[in-house]
Amino acid sequence: MRWEEIMESFKDEWVLIDVKEVDGDFNPKEGEVIAHSRDKEEIYSKLLEIRPKRFSIEYTGEILEDFALVLLHENI
Repeated sequence: MRWEEIMESFKDEWVLIDVKEVDGDFNPKEGEVIAHSRDKEEIYSKLLEIRPKRFSIEYTGEILEDFALVLLHENI
């Protein structure tokens, strides 16, 4: 599924994606949606349950201009 299709199909949701292709900035261009929810905790739970090798967690809604996001990588 292309990123544009994911954005349309799962509007305003968190998505866990098995990434198949990324762009030059490593943003997902194409992948398989493994899980989706309005509650990001459900996505984290699914991530811990299945532990995919190549994944991305994305939000498909509007992100506020002054919003900051911090990512923490842990061995899961």
